[in-house]
Amino acid sequence: MADSVLRRRVGAAAGSYASIVLGFLGTIVAAHIFSTTGLGLYAIVIASTSFFQTFLDLTIEEALIKYGFRYIAREDWGRLRRLFRRTFVFKASGAVLAGLALVLLAVFSQQIFHHRGLEDALLVAAVLPLVQSPEGIAGAPLYLRGRYDVRAAFLAFSMGLRLVAIAVGAPHGLTWTIAAMLAAQAVATVSIGVVGHLAFRRFPRAEAQPLAEDGRDILRFIAKSSGATGMVSLRTTLSQMLIGIVSTIPQAAFFRAALAPQQAFTAVSAPIRMVLLTEQTRDWERGDRARVFAGVRKYMLLALVGVAILLPLLLVFMGPIVRLLFSAKKAGALGAARIIVVAGAVQFAVGWSKSFAVTIGRPQLRIWTHGLETLVLLPLVAVLGWKWGAAGAAVGVLASSVVYAAYWLVLFERIRHEPEPSAPVRPHEPSLAAEIGASP
Repeated sequence: MADSVLRRRVGAAAGSYASIVLGFLGTIVAAHIFSTTGLGLYAIVIASTSFFQTFLDLTIEEALIKYGFRYIAREDWGRLRRLFRRTFVFKASGAVLAGLALVLLAVFSQQIFHHRGLEDALLVAAVLPLVQSPEGIAGAPLYLRGRYDVRAAFLAFSMGLRLVAIAVGAPHGLTWTIAAMLAAQAVATVSIGVVGHLAFRRFPRAEAQPLAEDGRDILRFIAKSSGATGMVSLRTTLSQMLIGIVSTIPQAAFFRAALAPQQAFTAVSAPIRMVLLTEQTRDWERGDRARVFAGVRKYMLLALVGVAILLPLLLVFMGPIVRLLFSAKKAGALGAARIIVVAGAVQFAVGWSKSFAVTIGRPQLRIWTHGLETLVLLPLVAVLGWKWGAAGAAVGVLASSVVYAAYWLVLFERIRHEPEPSAPVRPHEPSLAAEIGASP
């Protein structure tokens, strides 16, 4: 059993890191093929697509994992099946709204970004949320069966397809690049859809049962998770769009390149967060709160040690790294990159927070924390970005990251000292653990 868990954790790490390396290579390829202006336009289209997709597309996956583990612990297979059927409709509706928002943005793109050449690319990108939305639901059964290694492998597969799409489409222009990425996403979604369906079929068969009193709780959970994801979209993508509005297109390109260190820190923690989401949610539903808190403390200790070693080296060698990866014509991103690498280290230290709120069933905590972070970030990006371009926006990223981390540390200590509930939902049964853990 221990060997199986270790193999899956190693597989999750390998798949996650591979997906991040491939995604990073996609940014590098785009930076080398596109001109500085072209990269700025590409950054605006990708940021706009991500913004509306995360802001309007409902976050169903977290509810599927949280309540899925609850129903598995109760062996309530009928409600498990109804849960997946009901949530699919909500997911599709959110994707439609995101697509319509991108169409509207395309119509007014010249007035908003003060540049021609974005309309066609944004219209093609409007289809992306519709094509990508089923991927998350299809991946949820893999988490529920403890196969986060398989989910990570499909993340790598998806990013590999996207890399190929960028390499093939970029020489032909922005619109062709987005069209190629759309085709790559379609292949990725169909592939994981088939595997996810097969994984779900391995659960015991049962007639779908009404969610009853859980129905409203699940809807509230989805609403809170979607609100939290919306706040994340404001933080990560709207800031990039904002630079394109208040500053120049080249500064938007520099800011896009400068965000690479923050993305790299997120990448390093990705497989760990994947394991935490699966195993800590399962532990929490079994009533083992102490193990969850101990896992968070262990993560923070190791993260701080890693940051203390890597951060000085990254600051010293950031110049050669930027010139090597993004070419000399993107050297304007250097100052911003040095600032953002510190912000990335701060975010890395509290990377556990991304899954912790879901684990304990309080997704609204992410709304509060990301909401405060966004309130600090966006005004600073707008004002400092207008004044000093990408470097000014990077200062806003750093300040908001420090506020976010401090708030989470306070919340964690408060939650850790809360009294435990008097009666758990239902104790975990070893036979069920064996059945899930032995799933191929």
